[in-house]
Amino acid sequence: MYAVIKTGGKQHRVSEGDVIAIEKINGDKGASIVFDQVLMVEKEGDIRIGRPVVEGAKVVGEILAQTQGDKITIFKMKKRKGYHKKTGHRQQLTSMKIREISI
Repeated sequence: MYAVIKTGGKQHRVSEGDVIAIEKINGDKGASIVFDQVLMVEKEGDIRIGRPVVEGAKVVGEILAQTQGDKITIFKMKKRKGYHKKTGHRQQLTSMKIREISI
């Protein structure tokens, strides 16, 4: 059984027991989060696709940690103009364990 959920402007394919890193969600370690924007659910060969979401479907996850992603370097340059700029950032992430998928 798996589901496709939408969170943080991205879509994630999840199964029960999966650990995923998603855009930061406010909450403490051990807190339970319910994702109600479920776009698709597959259970024993039966596929349900939502328009845009599957009615009554939800995915429950538990926050494992609040972390940061790898550093991303941004370098801008205009040739022959003497302009260059180097910046970067680290994305705030939440590590989630998927506990339950229900239809």
